[in-house]
Amino acid sequence: MFEFRVIDGTTAREVIAGARRRIVQEVRETYLTHGAGESVNPDSYFLRFPAKPDARIIALPAYLGGGVGLAGIKWISSFPANIERGFPRASAALLLNDYETGYPFAVLEASQISAARTAASAVLAAEVLSGGRTAGRLAVVGAGIIARNILEFFGAQEWAIDELVVHDREAKYAQALVDHADAQLGYPARVAEDLGEALKGADVVVLATTAGEPYILDPETFAPGQLVLNISLRDLAPEIIGGAYNVLDDVEHCMKANTSPHLAEQLYGNREFVTGTLAQVIEGEVAVGTDRPVVFSPFGLGVLDLAVGALVHDEAVAAGRATEIPGFFAETTRW
Repeated sequence: MFEFRVIDGTTAREVIAGARRRIVQEVRETYLTHGAGESVNPDSYFLRFPAKPDARIIALPAYLGGGVGLAGIKWISSFPANIERGFPRASAALLLNDYETGYPFAVLEASQISAARTAASAVLAAEVLSGGRTAGRLAVVGAGIIARNILEFFGAQEWAIDELVVHDREAKYAQALVDHADAQLGYPARVAEDLGEALKGADVVVLATTAGEPYILDPETFAPGQLVLNISLRDLAPEIIGGAYNVLDDVEHCMKANTSPHLAEQLYGNREFVTGTLAQVIEGEVAVGTDRPVVFSPFGLGVLDLAVGALVHDEAVAAGRATEIPGFFAETTRW
């Protein structure tokens, strides 16, 4: 009961690499558990800094019932200036708590976990909303760590992709992702210097940028039936959202912090543009058509971090790769 363990990022990364298909299934089950009301997922809390308006640290507390039965909190920072320094913008830690006693029992390096749950949700949504695992052309906008993870999950799910097109404001990052996709995943890939060229004709579009406000503005940008995975949440003008089928991970969570759906709500004064949640699509309660673009916008739920974190924790412990901290709790009796 009073054991406490630390799981480092290298271990988390290696566990995730060998369990991507299981993680997609865990994310699917977590969405269904959350949709059934067997979770508690409060609003995220954003810690912001007056002198660094683009930086933030976010607290995501959650409880996940179902077959998991854990509470916890992810503490994740986003400092975009880190990219200019040559290292990732995001860093994170995940604290897991025992549901029976409330005692924390593990802390995990969580940037890997956060990236994995984001990538798994994107690929799951692509499969659910497209009805298959094929794409004539997959376009990726933003060539950072999240984009790389998403492609690795596409590969793990054995997606057949005829052509991969990558666009990034920094050509060197786009080329690095192209090289990775070609060498490690076997996807024929190329760099698209022009954003419009990348988007046009793509069956599936992945938006994985650090954009703080919309830059894709033309309501006619996307064709009917085109699937847009709006992972970075703020790339799309509200008029694009208004003209699409919109599937969210959680409606209330997405309607804040000036996400594209939130901007649409402010523009239209209602939520009639929302088709439903991914759990509702999985359960057959709502459906999308092919007469409009389909946009998936996941705010990112703390319950997903718990599900993936629990999997990583259990695998690391079983493999003897979790570091135990003896005496972490100074008092284990009342007297």
